[in-house]
Amino acid sequence: MSKTLGLFIASMFLAAGASAQAPAQPSAQAPAPQPQAQVRGSSDEEKEAIRAVMDKQSSAWNAGDIPGFMAGYWRSPNMTFVSGDTVTRGWQAALDRYKRNYDTKEKMGTLTFSGLEVRMISRSYALVLGSWSLVREKDNPKGKFTLVFRKIRGEWKIIHDHSS
Repeated sequence: MSKTLGLFIASMFLAAGASAQAPAQPSAQAPAPQPQAQVRGSSDEEKEAIRAVMDKQSSAWNAGDIPGFMAGYWRSPNMTFVSGDTVTRGWQAALDRYKRNYDTKEKMGTLTFSGLEVRMISRSYALVLGSWSLVREKDNPKGKFTLVFRKIRGEWKIIHDHSS
């Protein structure tokens, strides 16, 4: 599944890059409308729904509710989380990792997401690029993330998280 998703995402980037580099050539016949136009029509609503998931996550985190934070992730053994040189596979393993690493409110701090860029790949997939920061008494770690969201049974869920 993850290999197929990776190939899908890579092909989307290659297609986007090729279309961005190729200048439009005038032709006698206008090209037929592309299905992508249909994605654009609903993308604002979908982007807001994805942002709402992330707002719920930060609220849950800041309330000390790690399971509530994890509600934004796909509850599947195929969900992946990458941080530093560690790859965690599966929702339960990610939950256990968060509970182990953030076992006190002081360690959790206050989470903020910023600079969110939501890019719709299709009706069912989106990429999100952004920044995270924690405000804690002794330090203020921060970093970047790339998330792959998938719409599953009408709900947007994070299926892949690469945070640094």
